[in-house]
Amino acid sequence: MRNQHLIAIDLDGTLLNDDKKISERNKATLQKAREHGHLVVISTGRPYRASNLYYQELNLDTPIINFNGAYVHHPLNPSWGTYHSPLELSTAQEIIQACAAFGVKNMYAEVIDDVYTHYLDEGVQHIFQFGSPKIYTGDLLHILTKDPTCLLIDANEQEVENIQKHLTDVHAEVIDHRKWAAPWHIIEIVRSGLNKAIGLKRVADYYCIEAERIIAFGDEDNDFEMIEFAGNGVAMGNAITELKSLSNHVTLTNEEDGIAVFLEEYLGL
Repeated sequence: MRNQHLIAIDLDGTLLNDDKKISERNKATLQKAREHGHLVVISTGRPYRASNLYYQELNLDTPIINFNGAYVHHPLNPSWGTYHSPLELSTAQEIIQACAAFGVKNMYAEVIDDVYTHYLDEGVQHIFQFGSPKIYTGDLLHILTKDPTCLLIDANEQEVENIQKHLTDVHAEVIDHRKWAAPWHIIEIVRSGLNKAIGLKRVADYYCIEAERIIAFGDEDNDFEMIEFAGNGVAMGNAITELKSLSNHVTLTNEEDGIAVFLEEYLGL
């Protein structure tokens, strides 16, 4: 298809409304885009187990980008390849030890779809319920024996800045970290150099789609690189100010079918 576009979509705050649902209009518009020959790919910070239900709901047949680019695979085509770029276990162990000294509330390590934690905190338990993962509890320094895809630090609000400063000062060459949006005080840590744009480029190269024909939608700071990489980076109306400034376009909010509104006009659907 001469004018085939690759449409990359973040989930939370972007495709999903505030009830974590895909609206009928968004669903219908994405289906129509696919019928016109365009490609739709999910690009999210979520693990695969927490995004697969939306992949199935949209009836997709493309690769999926998880953990902000740390895990990219094709659920329906194993021969496509699996690209997993975890933290080194030794680095993870150093961070776990250091964070313990800050008196954090809890720590989690995710190895693709398996979860390792000191204990399962009822306050954030719902985060790990999607996909019924295997959950291992105990001292992370002993139970975590594999390179983790990511680490999550559930910190006290007053310690977040200090922890992030420590991570930057000590581990900047090997990790990237970001704080989740409010109301969470969770610091997410992945291997350095990983982001959604890295995963999206891998998918685009496979389909021979140039950046000019990529449309990417996002709302948060983990969408910066993807929005900048895409020829048409689209910030949601509810996106943070910095992302709106970086984007080529701003659409309506995730509560107002912003994805559908933009695609219907831009692609003439």
